Amino acid sequence: MFPMRNLVKFFAALADPTRLRLLNMMAGGEVCVCHFQGVLQTNQPKISRHLAYLKKAGLVEARRDGKWMHYRLKKQERELEKILAVTLEYVGREGAVRSDVKRLKQICCTPEK
Repeated sequence: MFPMRNLVKFFAALADPTRLRLLNMMAGGEVCVCHFQGVLQTNQPKISRHLAYLKKAGLVEARRDGKWMHYRLKKQERELEKILAVTLEYVGREGAVRSDVKRLKQICCTPEK
């Protein structure tokens, strides 16, 4: 069973447009922080603040690869997984969010590019 306080954090994390956009980008797989910056065209501290919020709410997990931080959706309990999937499906219909996914596919943070 999911404790009420965790459920409140889960839904509060979904109550912000930037966090929804970040989650939607991660629905396609792991994403580097620098990709988020390029897509959302905002600064790293703002992105990191939102990612920390999502991590604290238990929605994402992080992995370090050298100097790069990569984030992905964290596996949820079945009921919460359904809520998240429906939410992201709905959010993914927004024009700006569809554009995010297109831009994400064009951005690369590897030094050799």
